[in-house]
Parts: sequence; structure tokens; C-alpha cells
Amino acid sequence: MTSIEEDFPRGGSQKKSFGDKPVKRSIEHDNLFEVHYDEVKKRRNKEDKEKPKKQKTENSTVLKLNTLENSEILTFQKLTVGTLILGCVKEVTDFELVISLPNGLLGYVQLTNISEAYSKILNEQVEAEELLEDVSALSELYVPGMVVRCAVIELGMTRGGHHSIKLSLNPKEVNKALTASALQSGMLLSGCVASVEDHGYLIDIGVSSVSAFLPRQKAQGYIKYNNGGAELKVGQYLNCLVEEVKNNGRIVRLSIDHSDVVKAYATEDQNWTLSNLLPGLRVKAQIQSVTFHGAVLQFLSSYTGSVDFMHLDPEKVGQYHEGQNVKACILYIHPSSKTVGMSLRKCLLNPCTQLSKVSGERIGEVVEKCTVRGFHGKIGALFEFSDGTLAFAHKHSLSESKQTFHPGNFAKGRQHCCRVTDFSPMDEVLLVSLKKSIIEAPFLRYQDIQPGQLIKGKVTALEQYGMQVKVTDHIGGFVPRLHLSDIILKHPEKKYSVDDEIMCRVLAVVPEKKKLILTRKKTLVESELPVITNYYDAKPGITCHGHIVCVKDFGCIVRFYNDVKGLVPRQELSSEPVSSPESVFYTGQVVKATVLSHNPDQEKLLLSLRSRSDAVTQEVEKEQVSKRSGMEFQFEVGKIVKAEVLAKTDSGLEVSILPSKTAAFLPTVHLSDHMTNCHLLWKSFQKGDIISGAICLYQNRSGIILSKKPALIKAVQDGQPGKEFDEIQCGMVLRGFVKNIMPYGVFVEFPYGIVGLAPKAAMSDKFVTDTNDHFELGQTVVAKITETDNEKRRVLLTLKVSECSSGDIGEESIGLLQQYFQELQEVRVRMAKQEPTQNLSKLLLGQKLKLTVKEVGKDGTAHFRGDQVVGATVLANSYHLGGKQLVPGEKATVSVLYIEFLTLEVYVSLRQELITTKGKPVKANAHHLAVVQHVAPNMVIVAVSGTGHLAAVPVASHLNDTFHFESEKLSVGQSLFVTLKTASTDDYGVLLAAKGFKKVRPTNREHKQSESSEDLLIGVKHTLCVGDLVTGTVKSIKATRISVSLGDGIVGSVHTSEIFDQVSLNAVPTSTFKVGQKVTARVIGGREIKTNRYLPITHPHFVISVPELTLKPSKLQGNYTSDWTLQSSGNLSEQIHSYQAGQTLPCFVFKYNTVKKCLEVDINGDLKGRVELLLMSLNEQGVQNPEKLYKQGQVLAATVIGPDLTDTKLTISLTGVYSLSPGAVVLGIVKKVTSNVGLVLTLPFGQTGVASIFDLNDSYRPYPLKKLAVDRIVRCCVISEKDNIIHVSLRPSRLNPGRECKVKDAEIASIEDLKEGQLVRGYVTSVTDAGVFVSLSESVKGRVLYQHVTEYFVKDFDMLKKIIPVGKLVTAKVLRINRKQNKVRLSLLPGDTGKPDFLPSTTNLPLRHKVEIEEMEERLKEKAVRKRENSENEQEGTPKKKKKFRSLDEEDSGIDIYCREQENSEEKPKKSQVKKKKAEVPRLQVPCGFTWDVSLSTLGVTLQGQEKDSTSDSSDEEETKLKTTKKEKEAKKRQLEKELCKAETALMDPTRQPQTADDFDRLVLGSPNSSIIWLQYMAFHLHATEIEKARGVAERALKTISFREEQEKMNVWVALLNLENMYGTEETLTKVFERAVQYNDPLKVHQKLADIYTKCDKHKQADELYNTMLKRFRQSKDVWLGYATFLMKQGQAEATHRLLQRALKCLPDKEHVDTIVKFAQLEFRFGDSERAKSMFESTLDNYPKRTDLWSIYIDMVIKHGTQKEVRDIFERVIHLNLSPKRMKFFFKRYLDYEKQHGSKESIRVVKEKALEYVEGKCSLVES
Repeated sequence: MTSIEEDFPRGGSQKKSFGDKPVKRSIEHDNLFEVHYDEVKKRRNKEDKEKPKKQKTENSTVLKLNTLENSEILTFQKLTVGTLILGCVKEVTDFELVISLPNGLLGYVQLTNISEAYSKILNEQVEAEELLEDVSALSELYVPGMVVRCAVIELGMTRGGHHSIKLSLNPKEVNKALTASALQSGMLLSGCVASVEDHGYLIDIGVSSVSAFLPRQKAQGYIKYNNGGAELKVGQYLNCLVEEVKNNGRIVRLSIDHSDVVKAYATEDQNWTLSNLLPGLRVKAQIQSVTFHGAVLQFLSSYTGSVDFMHLDPEKVGQYHEGQNVKACILYIHPSSKTVGMSLRKCLLNPCTQLSKVSGERIGEVVEKCTVRGFHGKIGALFEFSDGTLAFAHKHSLSESKQTFHPGNFAKGRQHCCRVTDFSPMDEVLLVSLKKSIIEAPFLRYQDIQPGQLIKGKVTALEQYGMQVKVTDHIGGFVPRLHLSDIILKHPEKKYSVDDEIMCRVLAVVPEKKKLILTRKKTLVESELPVITNYYDAKPGITCHGHIVCVKDFGCIVRFYNDVKGLVPRQELSSEPVSSPESVFYTGQVVKATVLSHNPDQEKLLLSLRSRSDAVTQEVEKEQVSKRSGMEFQFEVGKIVKAEVLAKTDSGLEVSILPSKTAAFLPTVHLSDHMTNCHLLWKSFQKGDIISGAICLYQNRSGIILSKKPALIKAVQDGQPGKEFDEIQCGMVLRGFVKNIMPYGVFVEFPYGIVGLAPKAAMSDKFVTDTNDHFELGQTVVAKITETDNEKRRVLLTLKVSECSSGDIGEESIGLLQQYFQELQEVRVRMAKQEPTQNLSKLLLGQKLKLTVKEVGKDGTAHFRGDQVVGATVLANSYHLGGKQLVPGEKATVSVLYIEFLTLEVYVSLRQELITTKGKPVKANAHHLAVVQHVAPNMVIVAVSGTGHLAAVPVASHLNDTFHFESEKLSVGQSLFVTLKTASTDDYGVLLAAKGFKKVRPTNREHKQSESSEDLLIGVKHTLCVGDLVTGTVKSIKATRISVSLGDGIVGSVHTSEIFDQVSLNAVPTSTFKVGQKVTARVIGGREIKTNRYLPITHPHFVISVPELTLKPSKLQGNYTSDWTLQSSGNLSEQIHSYQAGQTLPCFVFKYNTVKKCLEVDINGDLKGRVELLLMSLNEQGVQNPEKLYKQGQVLAATVIGPDLTDTKLTISLTGVYSLSPGAVVLGIVKKVTSNVGLVLTLPFGQTGVASIFDLNDSYRPYPLKKLAVDRIVRCCVISEKDNIIHVSLRPSRLNPGRECKVKDAEIASIEDLKEGQLVRGYVTSVTDAGVFVSLSESVKGRVLYQHVTEYFVKDFDMLKKIIPVGKLVTAKVLRINRKQNKVRLSLLPGDTGKPDFLPSTTNLPLRHKVEIEEMEERLKEKAVRKRENSENEQEGTPKKKKKFRSLDEEDSGIDIYCREQENSEEKPKKSQVKKKKAEVPRLQVPCGFTWDVSLSTLGVTLQGQEKDSTSDSSDEEETKLKTTKKEKEAKKRQLEKELCKAETALMDPTRQPQTADDFDRLVLGSPNSSIIWLQYMAFHLHATEIEKARGVAERALKTISFREEQEKMNVWVALLNLENMYGTEETLTKVFERAVQYNDPLKVHQKLADIYTKCDKHKQADELYNTMLKRFRQSKDVWLGYATFLMKQGQAEATHRLLQRALKCLPDKEHVDTIVKFAQLEFRFGDSERAKSMFESTLDNYPKRTDLWSIYIDMVIKHGTQKEVRDIFERVIHLNLSPKRMKFFFKRYLDYEKQHGSKESIRVVKEKALEYVEGKCSLVES
């Protein structure tokens, strides 16, 4: 068709194809072509008998066309549409492939030209408007270097004047010349994957009516080695070998196996012609001629092909000769001239190889000297570099113009300067250019352009979105409309026009996508400031130009070059305050920004638009000040500093850290742990005061933040974890402060910056209504970690006192009160220096004063004045007047109860028991009765009865105990018992006491970490210093310590780690010494006697400590260094964290802790370690007696795991395992044994593992769990971890991977590991009506149909269930594998497995094949009888309805169904008798839907008597017949016909109900799958109290109903459960329930039984069942909701609340919202509506735009709330920022509600609000 269209164009001006040039070149070829084309055209009209002659003519024509004398090189001019050509994928982009073609040509394959199947799924994706899983990107299907066959589909020119070659990989284009009849075995074709099937792939080879299939086994090698193990995907290109051709070519089986494809050659037997010859075929050829430009080959007997000089084998150039036999690859076939181009390069002779690609660094390289290897006339020149690399330059690249080109300059051996421009993978040569403009060009590719670079370009087009710029012939750029000028141009065409030369600056370049973004903003183009192209270049202090891309309220986003962006905060936008950034700045504005700080790792920049002096001078001045002072402050979290108050603000103190004078800020809330003291301390500080003991908390943009909270200071000093997020573990109790309070919870920040959330439910032990009632911002709290998320770096906390308290509430509360008074004392000292509060600072609680009554208020409150209380308000309420009537001016003696320093108020009392009673001595921990005198925020002042003393009782028992109900608060005059904690009032003026009696708790004896207590070492004052050499005598020897007597009563201690420099494993270092032995040692530290802590040498108690010594030779011989000094306890945490996980180190056995079941070891003198039981050894028997496993003091090699929870010890392992990664071999303890399932094990690190019965041994055993009892220790290997469950294996092959273990039963990971015909072993999991199910592995289960179980014919399947119990080990043969449905069909027959039959021969059962033959014969007999009866009926005129029989598909279920032959045989005589009597009576036709067998035997009660008469003695009947006349016979016939019609009419009545068992039998025969009929049948028997018959009907139903009707079967199971529940026992109900679980969805069965229990008021059984369901189906939301409904109906609201918390922990996060809403609905229906509202409000606070939640909330409030509440919710909803469609829905609902419940006025208001909303939206759209 191509040649026809060229000769006879269809009209219009068409560019002449270059494909005709080869024809015009040879007159002979041209004449031949014309003659033979005409002949062929004429002969097409002749008859079929002349066709063979025509074929011969065509062949001769083609042969002459194919005749070549010289080799030719392929050029663009010689290509035509339809040319088949071999190419190589060079680049892969999102929408096209760049193909390298022979001789340096380039082609492009668009996304839609891959294959029809790929285009189809692309269209589906476009229509679906979403990404589909089936669609693979081009980068997943094609890789650079892949050799492909292409077809030229379009030739043209680009806008830049370059050649454009569009190609197609579509097999229908490449293989369009092939037909089904032409396909032969051995052909190598190209194809694309069309679809993925179960057993292989359908391949599109482009031949119509041909189905090509690639079996999966023939693709495994390619998938493994060429496809990275991934499955083949739709659209993937393949080289396929035709293995087999069936049905005249309509079915083809392919192979892509490397061994098959690499052997494929095109041969004459395959009947290749020049019309269907394909590129990429390998042929055996013979050289006809060799020239300087190449060679001419002959192949396939008569075809000729040319090899150009670029495709000769470089290693054999000059060795080719005429007549030589070679192997060649076809490169291209010209469709018109039939010219065949070929290649002799080795890389193309292997169809499975990928071509090499040159490094990108070589492109653009300038080669000064390249030698001409050959000049090929009008084509180009071949060069050779000094390193032997070949390069080619086309003729047009040899000189700047034709005028300057001189062929003599390219004689062989001449040298030139060139530049590498590209690489041709198909030719394996570099492409170079000798043009001077190319050599001197600044860049050739996008990769050569750098962001920020100035470049020149030419305007090529002005578009709506910007301007196209031509930079070079092959590089184009784009200037966005925003960057056309410094200001936004409305008419850019007035400033720019096409062909204008402009200067631009590169904003960004993306070489992969060939994108170049430029700017024409004058400020950026002419800027001389530094250019920022990456975040590392943005050093603080650097100033450069950028442009604004975003303006927000908080500041502006400024973009530099290469998409580097930074934030300019609002305060840095200008030196003057900017109220609205949007009014000052605009997008696209060029600004000069200064970098303040940068974080390259997180790609963040902080910028300033203020002048450099404003933005940087302050920082420079600070640095200069610190340098002048000689001190530069180094910030460190937890660093204790001293600061000077510079100024006071509303939120805190501005201070200066001394001595560096570094500015910092101390917030008011961080002055104390007591929020009431914070404001008091802030008030007491004055400018110039010195604050000592503060710590550095964190540093932000505003500066350094300090804290004076004692709890935080102690936490940092104690080494509280939290420096890194990985240190945080669940269960840790940490101190922090409240950072933010939200309606849904409290955010707590800890030192080092980690922030956690305490949800509302975890804030307090009490119900939280409002979070602000419980905590304040900045308040000190103690939090317990409950959950961590390392990926999202989130922490969940609990602030409940019950969870966070240490246990001794009384001691904690007294400690807080003492801290309160200590801070109060500091305030007194500062107030003593201030004039207004000097007098108050001297007052003490309980002090007696003589004052004058100032006035008495109406409420009975008296005010006093006096010299001691000048400036303060002194008052006593009516209770404290003691019944006295005071008058102004009267003198009175009062007792001070409380002093409020903030308000300068003093509360006093005139009660006689407080004034006249003298204080008596008291004892600490004594219990007394007390009366409340005054209630303050932090404490209560009480009068201790009978002692004359006042006492302070703390209100809060814990830092988190901040909320108290009114009933919990104490009131004045109330009595209570207190326990005195102090016996003197000297410190605070009052006693300290705790509420209630102290509970005496048994004290646990703490573990001593050292053995020194056994020696009773006594600290004697000494003068030893660290580093001193001493001589002593060994006094005693213990496992890990040696006591050395140094004289003068001084006894030193040597730890076992300080004896030898090198220790031998398993040795005991202390055993080499004897008591009395003289030793020389060096002092390396001192240890405190009481606490066993190591003391620094500067410690005041060091002189009376026990000297710690070393005996190491290296330390005795060398000079003393500070590194030898033992670490103090304060640095212990740092020492622990210096060890890395996986690090090996020696340790020394201390002892085995039988309580904690761990081995305690010493790492060195001050660092201890623990080894849990399962990490002590890999020997199971050794761990059985861990006390005897190691000796005390023994040296062991340990592996570091990490710090323990207390951060005071190191957790180590003696097995080398420090994490449960796949492949790790560890010990485990059997925790649970589940029959026929496997084991649950306890693994190291507190993890839990599971092992299935298939992972217990390499050879399956009949009873695999027999020897595995609970608490047994076993070795196991970690296989994988999924859903936080670790799967382990006990197989010896896993435990000993280095050994050769005999594996009889290999692991079957998936169905892919099975093959048809394979013998496998497995365990029987169930025996059902559908067959026998056998588990082959944990994930693969097979099914055995009953005909494949035994050779004997079995009617009663219960017999098989007894012989083949669940858990039985069987051998089976794989019959069929359905990978698509993941099903396996097995056989247990002896003939398949070689094992004996399950049923012994003594059962006397018939063989299956004999029974089948007998049944067939019986059916044939019945069929013959029916035919005879039908023929008789036809003769007698009685029509009979044919009965249809359904064939049962044995493959579906494997269940043999038996007909009720006995019943049929019984009915036959009755039918025959009636037919003989009344054969002439016509039968009534019954509708087709009615399936009952209508005969006289099935008539109703009216005919029963007559039937009895008719079946009487036959002789009487004969006599009656003889006596009856013809008239009587006719009358009797009419009467019988009427009765028959009446009976049949009654039977056809649809309203008639079955009345007998036979009626039901007929119904179930007609509708065997209808559960309704079966249930009615059961109910029929139950009404007759025939329980056993009802059970039998249920069992019949379960066997009869098809296994596909799952719901129908489920209905019967539920009915059977109901039956057993009502009439059976608990045992029978349990058995039925267990069976139902096996055959149905377990969850549904559990739910049905729970409903049955609930309806029958069996609440206890229902509760137990629900708890079982929660354990088994914890991931199911329906189970939690079902249990919640049950509890709410029982009135157990609190249990439901606890259940919600459990549900949220178990269910996935995506289910949380729906679960909470469902629980809230239950609260509305059965519980507290206020709590339900609270739950809805909390959920809507987090998800305000969930309209479904709002709708449900509205529905619930309408049903259970008031009209005011409903209207309040509607008002909130209509003011949400939702889409107009959703707002319309809510307005409509609001209006409907008002129409139903409101008035005309309220309806009008709603309409006005809706109209207001619409107008507001319209105004926004218009603006």
C-alpha cells in the first residue's frame, strides 16, 4: 500500500517522499519495478488458477529489486513511512521513548504507540481520572540499552528545522506483513504483553486472528535475571521465540527463555520473504563483495543485504573476504526498494543483550587531537581518539559551511580538533563535530547549564503563560509571565517580539525533563550579589536577590535559584512594623534578602528583608560583647547558669547570663513548680537581682529560654532520657511542663524539646469536662509514656496520678509543701528590702499580734490595723471572731493564720483555742485530730487539737493533682485526722502534716550492687589521692572484688575488671590471688560507704571513702592520667550511652537473680549489666538451670543491646543477638500450645512469636505438638515480622543454615512453590460436605474431593470423618492448581500417592467404579420405562409432562447426591393401577413453576377413601366391572374427573399451606436451596414436639443446600442454634456452635449466638461469648459495637466507657472516628445524653468538616435534645467554611426543621441567613 500511495497520491500538495530516490538512481531497477508492478496489477483480476504464476512473478521482481552492488549507509532522506528498523532505547521520559537508530539517527516513540493493550488501560485511567494499579510507567517497562524493533510511522520537521522521526513499537505495525499461515516454529518475533493470566501471559504479536500465549515457566528465567524478579506487565516489550503453532497458526505458544532465544536463527525452512522479513533477525550469510564503504552479503539463499562501514566488526576490519561465511543481524528493511541493511557487530548478534551507554561526562568533551581513520565521501568521516575510542562525524559536522569544506583535509592519518556531541548505542561510536561554533559553545546539553548563569537567547514565541526562548539549536528555555519584567506586564507583546535577542538568567534547570526556566527581571539579571543555588551556599549573613512567591499573614516566602526557598518572618519584613504583609508585598516582587540562619538537612532558610545593619548588627554586637568579655556562651540544654535581671515584662524576666552577658528570657511560669508562687516570685524580683541555679531549657528564634522549676532541674541533673527520640520508651515516667492546652488534650514538653500529647481521657483519674479546669500553661507535670510512634515522632502520655505517682502519696505531698515554704522564704528575704512589704516579711504563721479593730463589715468580717501590719489588709471572718462582738477602736489579740503576699492580705483569728493555748511538744508521725482554720490554694491551715499548734496540710498530693470536686474540698471548721511530719515550728512557723493516717507498707530490701557490704568495709579518714601508688596485703577475695589492707585501718577495693589488661574468656581473674598476698596498686577513685557511689576527688567526703584501686600493669607502670579515674554517678548515663547496640565487650558474672530471672554482670567498677534468661545461652538444657550455667566472676563475651528502662544499667546479650531481625536464632519459651495450629512463644526483649505446625520440623510428624509442652524452652529462628507478630521456625535447616540437613517436607511459602503432579504432605484441617481440606503450609490449603479420597463407594460421610480426623498427617498428590483463585486440588487415592487406602478391605464396601456402572444401568432402565409409559399415554390421549433432570457437576462439590429411588419405586405400582383404570381421562396441565408430582397417589383427603376401595381385593373389582353398564361407567368417569379437577385446583392454590411431612418433602424437592421452606419444615415438627425430627430436617438441609448458597446455609445453622438453645443442652449447643464455626464465617456465627443469648436473657453466657469475640476478632469494629450495645442495654455505662478505650487501642486509626460516633449514639439511646454530646463535640473539634458527623449529631439531638440545642447546632453548622453544596444541604435541613417545629418568624430568619450566605459567596466570586 505504501508504494501505491506514493505512485497515486490522493490529492493535495504532498512533499515527495525520499523513499523513491533509491529507485531513481538505477534505471534498470526503475524499469523492472514499473513493468512488474503493472503485470502484477493486471494479473490480480485473473482467475484463481493463475495465482501460482503470479506469485512467481512477484518473487522474481522482489529478487531483482533486492539486488545490490555497493553497501549503503542509512540516512534520513532514505527513510520512508513503513520502514522497519532496529533501534535501541536511549532515554525514557514520562510520555515518550528516545530511540537510537543506526548511523546516528534518533527516533521517538510516543506513549500511545507502544501497544493496543497499553493504550487501552491508559484510556481507562484517563476516564477514571485516577491512577490505576495496572498502569505502569514507561520507566518500569523500558530501560536504556534495550534493543527494540520499530516501524517508521511519520517523517517530518520540527519547528526548529530538525528532522523528526516518529516510530511505533506496536506489534501490529512491526509485524503487519505476517499472517497466521506464515507463522513457523523457530521464528523470533517481537511482541508486547497484552494481559497477565494465571498460568502465563497473553502476548500481542500483531498478527490478526492469532492468540499467542507465553507459559509462566518459560518466563521465569527472564523475570529472574532480566526483570529483577518482578512480574511481566502490560505493555512490556519482549523478544519471543515461536515454540509451537496450532490450528493453522491461530494458536501460538511462545518462549522468552534466554537459552531458547539466543539459539534462534532465521532459516529457509521458515519461509521468510522480503515482504515479511523483520529487523533483529539473525541469519547466516556469505560475503559477496567487500569495499572500503562496507560489504554486500547474501543470506537465506537468494536475498542480498548491505553492511555499511559503521557496522563491520571493528576487530575484523580488513580481514573480510569474498565467500566468507558470517553471522549477521538485520538492521532495517526498506518497504519500497526492499533494501536490507545488516550489521556484523557482536553486540547485535545476541538478541538478549543490552547495549552499552557512554558516561555523561564524555559528552561535551573537547578532543584536541583525533586522527582520521577513514573518509567516506558524501557520508562523513570516522575518527579514532588516542585511547582507541572510535568517533564519527557526519558530513555536515565537518565544517561550518559547504564553502569551507575541503575533502583533502580528511585524508587518513590527518588530525583535527573536535568536540563530542553525543553517543550512538546502535553504532557503538561517539558522535563528534568539527564546527568551531560547536567547539566553542558554552554548553551543548541541559546538563551543561547551571542555575544563576547568564545566557543569551532568541525569542521564538509569545504565549499566554510566558515566552519561549531559543538558547541553542537543541536547547530551549521558557520565561514565565511573572518573570518577563520586574513588574507584571499586561501586554508583553509590546515589549518583546519574535527573533529578539535577549539576555536572561537561569532560574532552574531540570535536565531529566529538558526544562530550562529563565527570568528577565532586570534586577535579577543585572544583580552582582552572590547567587544561592543550594541550601549549603546560604551561609548566615549572606545577602542576595530573590523574588517573592507567597505572601501570608506570618510573612513571605522568597525563592532564589534552583528552587531554593526561605521564610521571612513578619518581624523581619521591615525595620518598621508591618500590620498587613499583603498590602506591602506582592507575588513576583524582587527583594534583597539576608540569611539569618539555615538548616541544609531540612532545607530550611530563615531570611530578613531589613537592612543588613538592622538584621545583623545586633548579632555582631552580641558577638563582640562576648569576645570583649573574654567569654562566649555555649548553649547546652540542662546547663546551670547564673543570670542578672535586666527588665520585667508581663510574661517573664529579661535576664543576662553571667559572665558572658548573653541575653536570655525567664518566663514567669518557669519560676516555680507551684503556679501560685510563680507570680509571687516574679513580683519579688527587681532589676539587678541575681538569679542562681537556673537551667538552659531550649533556644528558639527569640533567644535562650531559662527555667527555675526544681522538678525540671532535678530531671536534667538525674539524666532523664529524652535527648534523642529513640531514648523514649513506653512505661517511662518523665517530668515536663504543659506547653499547650486543647479541647482534646494537653501537650507536654520535656527537656530537650520532645513534646507529647495527653488525650482528654488520660489527663486525670476523674472525668474531664473542660481541659482548662485541670491544668495551666507552664504547669509542671509528671507524665508516663504510653505509646510512641518513631516514624511520625509522636508520643502519647498519661497524666493520671494513679499512673504517674511513685506510690507514697504522703511523702510526695509533703515534699511539695516543703518546696513551697522554701520558695516563700526566698520571697520574704527579697521583700524585706522593699519598702511596702518590709513589715509583712517579718510575720510568721501562728504569730500572736495585738491590733486595733478598724471596722466590722455587715457580713461579720472585722478589719484591723497596727504598726506591725502597716500597708496590709488584716481581716478575720465571723467564724474566727469566736462569737465576740467587736467595735471599732477596740484592742484585740489575734493569731496569724495566713499571709497573701500578692494582695498584701493577712488572715487572723480571735478564737480562744488558738490564742490562749500554749504549744505542747509533739512527735513526728503522730496522728491527731485537727480542725480546718483557713483554706489557701496550695495548703490548708489546721489547728491540731490538744497541742496549741497550727499545721499546714497540702491540698495537692501530687504535681498532677490539680482538680478537686466541690465535695472533695475542705471547708473552715471541718474536722479531719492528720499525721504530723515535723515536730518543730522553727522553720515555717507551723507544723507540716498530711491528711489521714500513714499506711505502713513493708519495705523491700534493696539489692546491693557491690559485694563490699559483705566485707563490712569501714571508711577511715585518709590522705590518699587519685594516682598514688600503694602497697598492701590481700585481705579477702570475692567473685568480683578483692579487698586490700593498706595499713592504718585503711582497706581498699579492687574490682575484677582492674586486675589484668587482657582477660581470657571463661576465666575468673580473682582466682589467681590468695589471702595474704602482697600487691602493689594505684588509687583510681573513692567509693562512699552508705550509697556505694563513686566520689570525685573534690568531694568533701572523699577523705573518708573506701579507696578504689587498680592492679593493671599498664596503669602501674605508666604515669597517672585523668582518664583512669572512675566515673562519678552523675556521668553514669553518659557512660551507658557511649556504648552502641551490637558492640562486643567483656563482662564479669556477679550472680543470677532468681526473682527477676536475669543474670547480673559487672562491666567495670561502676557500670552494671543485665542479661535476660533467654539471652544467656543458645543451649536449651543449659538455660534450664541458669544458676549453674556460669560461675561468679567468670569472664564472658557480651553484645550490647542498650540501656535499661531506668537508664542506670546496660542490657546485654551473651548469644550475640541484639535484635530480632530475620535469620536471628534465639531461645523461646512455649507460652501456649494450640492443637493443629502451632505454638505461641515468649521471645527475648519481651516479644511474642508464633510457630505453625509446619515450622516445627523438616519432616512432618503425625503428632507434631506432642513433645512441646507449655514453659518448655526451645531454639527458634526468626522468619519475619508482620503486624507486630514475629513468625519463627524450629526447623533444623533454619537453626543450622551451615549444615546439610535432610529436608523431607520443604517449606511452601505460596502456591507458586507447587507443581501439578507433585507429592506433598500436610495435615487435615476439616472434613466437610465439600470434601477433605488439607493444609500444606500456613498459607496454602488444598481440597480433596470425596471421589479422590478413597477407592470405595461411601454413602455415609460420617465414616470418613472418623477415619480421617482433623490433624491427621496425609500424603497427597497435586492434581490441579488455580493460581488466579489461589486454589489447589489434591488426591489421596492410593494410585496417586502410593499409600494404602484409608478404608480397609474388611469394610465390604463396593468399589466406586462398579457402583457408577450399576447406577448408569439403572438410569437407562428407568429411561426406557418412561419412554414406554409416554408412548402409551400418547396412544390413550393422556398428555404427560416430561420431567427434567439436572446433571450434578462433580467438580463443584465432590458430593454424591442419591435419588429417592425407594419412594419412586413405591409410587410406581399406584400410578400404574390408576392409569389402567382411568387411562382415558385427560390430565390437567399444571403450571411450570409447580414441581409437585401430580398423580392419584398424591391427591388430597377427598380421594383417600376411594384409593382404599380401589386397592381392595382384585377379584371384587373384576366382578364389579362386569356388572357395571356403559352408562354407569360414563357417570363414574365424569364424577372422577370432577374430583380430580377439584384436587388439582386445590393443589395449585398458592395460598395453600403444607399440612403433612410429605407436603414438605415435595416442597424441598422442588426448592432444595430455599432455607425458608426448610425452616418451615423444622417448625412443623417442633409444633408437634418432635425435636429429633426437627434436628434431622436441619441436618438434611445442611447436606442438601448447595455450598454456593452461603446465606441459605447460614439461616439453617442459626435455626439449629436456636433449636439447641431452647430444647437442647449446653453440650449439644456447644457442638453445633463449633460445627457452625468450621463451615461458616466464624465472626457471623459468634454474632448470631450472641444475639440468641441476649434475646433469651442469658446475659452471663452472652458476656462470656463477647469477651471471647474481643480476643479473637479484636480488629472488627462490629464486635466492639455489639458488645457495647449489649452493655448499654444492661445499664453498664461505666463498663461501656472502659470498652471504648480498649476498642480505640485495638482498632486501626481509620476506624476510630466511626467507633466513637457509634458509641456516642449508644449513649444517646441508652445512656447519658450529656456524655454523648461531649463525645460528639470532642470529635467535631478534631474533624470540623465531616458533614456526616454533623448530620448524625443533628439527628441525635433532634430525637433526644431540646429545640434550643438543635438550633444552636444548626447555627454552628451554617457558619462553617464548607463547600456550597454541603452548606445547601444544611440550610435545607435547618429550614425543614423550622417548618416542622418553628414559627413563621424563625422560618424567615433561616431564609435570610441562607440568602446572606449566597450573597457573600457571589461577592467573593465577583472579586
